[in-house]
Amino acid sequence: MDLRLPALRGKRRWAATAAAAAVAVLAGTGVWTAAASDDAPQVHRADKIMNMGGGVRIDTSYFTADSGDGGRRPAVLLAHGFGDSKDSLRQQAEDLARDGYAVMTWSARGFGKSTGKIGLNDPKGEVKDVTRLIDWLAERPEVELDKSGDPRVGLAGPSYGGAISLLTAGYDQRVDAIAPAITYWNLADALFPNGVFKKLWAGIFVNTGGGCDRFEAQLCAMYDRVAETGKPDAEAEKLLKERSPAAVGDRIKVPTLLMQGQTDSLFPLGQADAAAKAIRANGAPVDVDWIAGGHDGGDMEVDRVNARVESWFDRYLKDESGVDTGPAFRVSRQAGQADNDGTVRLTGANSDTYPGLGSAMRPVALAGREQTFDNPAGANPPAISALPGLGDAGGLAQLSALGLGISFDFPGQFAAFDSKPFAEDLQITGSPSATVHVKSTSEDAVLFAKVYDVGPDGRQQELPSQLVTPLRVEGAKAGKDVTITLPAIDHELDDGHRLRLVLASTDLGYASPTTPAKYTVSLKGDLRVPAPLGEDTAAAPLPSWVWWLPLAGAAVALALLLTGRRRIVASAPDPELADVPLQITGLSKRYAKSADRYAVKDLSFRVEKGQVLGLLGPNGAGKTTTLRMLMGLIKPDGGEIRVFGHAIRPGSPVLSRVGSFVEGAGFLPHLSGRENLELYWRATGRPPEDAHLDEALEIAGLGDALARAVRTYSQGMRQRLAIAQAMLGLPDLLILDEPTNGLDPPQIREMREVVIRYAAAGRTVIVSSHLLAEVEQSCTHLVVMDKGRLVRSGLVADIIGGGDTLLVGLAADIADPVVEKVADLPDVESAVRTEGGLLIQLTPSSAPAVGSAVGSPAADRAAGAEGRAEGTAAKSSTSVSEGAPDGVSGRSASLLVELVRLEVPVASLGPHRRLEDAFLTLIGGSG
Repeated sequence: MDLRLPALRGKRRWAATAAAAAVAVLAGTGVWTAAASDDAPQVHRADKIMNMGGGVRIDTSYFTADSGDGGRRPAVLLAHGFGDSKDSLRQQAEDLARDGYAVMTWSARGFGKSTGKIGLNDPKGEVKDVTRLIDWLAERPEVELDKSGDPRVGLAGPSYGGAISLLTAGYDQRVDAIAPAITYWNLADALFPNGVFKKLWAGIFVNTGGGCDRFEAQLCAMYDRVAETGKPDAEAEKLLKERSPAAVGDRIKVPTLLMQGQTDSLFPLGQADAAAKAIRANGAPVDVDWIAGGHDGGDMEVDRVNARVESWFDRYLKDESGVDTGPAFRVSRQAGQADNDGTVRLTGANSDTYPGLGSAMRPVALAGREQTFDNPAGANPPAISALPGLGDAGGLAQLSALGLGISFDFPGQFAAFDSKPFAEDLQITGSPSATVHVKSTSEDAVLFAKVYDVGPDGRQQELPSQLVTPLRVEGAKAGKDVTITLPAIDHELDDGHRLRLVLASTDLGYASPTTPAKYTVSLKGDLRVPAPLGEDTAAAPLPSWVWWLPLAGAAVALALLLTGRRRIVASAPDPELADVPLQITGLSKRYAKSADRYAVKDLSFRVEKGQVLGLLGPNGAGKTTTLRMLMGLIKPDGGEIRVFGHAIRPGSPVLSRVGSFVEGAGFLPHLSGRENLELYWRATGRPPEDAHLDEALEIAGLGDALARAVRTYSQGMRQRLAIAQAMLGLPDLLILDEPTNGLDPPQIREMREVVIRYAAAGRTVIVSSHLLAEVEQSCTHLVVMDKGRLVRSGLVADIIGGGDTLLVGLAADIADPVVEKVADLPDVESAVRTEGGLLIQLTPSSAPAVGSAVGSPAADRAAGAEGRAEGTAAKSSTSVSEGAPDGVSGRSASLLVELVRLEVPVASLGPHRRLEDAFLTLIGGSG
């Protein structure tokens, strides 16, 4: 069976290998070749066989792209999955090289053309190989160095490659950031969970590696011993723990992006959870992403994952602080039912914090008497949950994602306990838990615990992600209470469904005792399930409803009768706002199940035609929540949103006049860019001639690449295509969330000009971005939010000009005595020469009042088209802007009179403050 997967995009230094010696040791023959590409810059690849000593030779490839400035760049090491080689990483390596990285891939020991025995990431073998690759990178003239011998370097890779990323970060302190995927934290725990041998996956490991003799002798002996007895021993657990990232967990102190698969019986979500807790405890930034696929199949989300890895490295290797690295926690979810061809469309749920696997546990009552069942002789026939290794062929986990559960438990070999049907949908994100009492006729019992989603008929059942928890209960003959932590899942139960806790005596994927025995199991409490994202308090999902149901039903019916008509009838359009693109009044949105915690609170502002509005705020300010309410994706708890006079509701017809690009766009990777745009427009049901496709394609600026499959696009190309998609139909109101993410400087400048031209034609653009310098140049107006509330709104020039520092441009130099006289003027705190002229710091004044509307006064609307020009020209203007706050403009006028009196050759006078300075001042003073 093939374990290969799609490519995903320390404190102990091996001091005995000096840098110069390392170059000699790693020297090998290599030939530079140019990687084919339709887009500049051109990528070059150098293939080298590097001698690691002891007869071990490692096959490597090194990727770089032409750089206009010829400067140094960070490096990235990409490691492959088990059973694969460096060739699987070529596309991701080329993409990263084009985006400004020096990238190295290699085949690990025993794979591809590399020699040596497979050591399962042995610190003295595979890990030491990586440290020598880092030595080699430190000698490359194009690689950025933190200091001599210490390159700026990140590591990424799936599965086996993810583990080597974690291990190297623990052993080599030169590593600066890592992005491991679908990997293990403790290999002993993964292959021997709770003392039970995961025999099927272990066998796949050995066979995929080419047989037992391809592994180090002690690993081969360990496998033979455990496979024969069916039970791991202490020596086997010790050997695997020593080769696991957990062994050096206290040393991993670098920014870490953990991406773990939901359909993964090999390395389940609990492995990433343990890694996140340990690395965060060291003080390092950690984000967690639960992708849809895994070792058992499903969608690996390659494009999205690679883009997030690249953003992670942009932030922590290139030090680009404005890059959006994504949420602290993201989980991929199925968006509706599967398509006719079996394709499952995905969406994502985010959280600002990683909740862990047992957040806000809630009780679910189970019913069932004490039950006795058999462990059959030879552990045969076994129950079926997952079929490891069949991911590429459509394994059970993929079928489970389509709602087709095929798990099977043999009668007489399991106990089952059911909940009552749920009155409403129930979302489970994390690990349920239960306590049971176990008795056995043998000394030890081995149980396999799982929670099914059972349909209304009580017969159709689905095992979420095909996951089970194996458990060895020692001393079960005397009876024992056992608390079981069930597999971590992200699963939604529909109303009318119930949960079923099953404890079986066998499972196809694991080794069970072959001696016949009888197990007796009884409940010792409720099943406990974690709350959905954003919930802080536990609430029982099964209320005692029987006695009050008739009265409640009557009350609900009466309420529906009285309010239903009001709910379904949309508010009448406001004719006075028919020409106003957006007016938000008193908008509020509370967090789920919270009466006093708000994502957005009493937000009000107005946007006029022709404006480019920048929506600013730190993470958690409520920007994305506001945009999602504006597009009808979520319902506000209070207030009102009107677009061209129409109140916004989900599916409002007026939304056809709104184009949006928020939180990324989904494209079909096998279709070309043009085909994706055409397909999107056909899905709207609007006439083809209304699409203005040619204008959108000109905006994309992708040239011949429009005919290529989107899967070949870089992140920047996908970003441009997504913005062009948002502009299809030339909507009157365009909403862009981080539109410049992934674009290079020339593309950013081009995007800025597109946005300005788009608004100049009488349309309106709202831009949410962390690139404050770009907002300053492209936007006419601003709305600044913090903690869900409005902090300031108005013209960009007004907000930037709100400081007390002025820059006086000089037509000629002035003598020191004149500078001293200026410094002695009233209201002047200091005056110093600077490169741009004379920098004057006025004495502190009161901050301008916080605004509550954008563009509402007539004068402000008239100034809208000029606001951007005022902002960018403030430093070169020959007069004080009339739009500046009174506290500055009045004193500036007085200062100008005094400067003329002192015969200072004034060429210009204006506020000297960037948007970043104003933003930090506003946020620092808010709340």
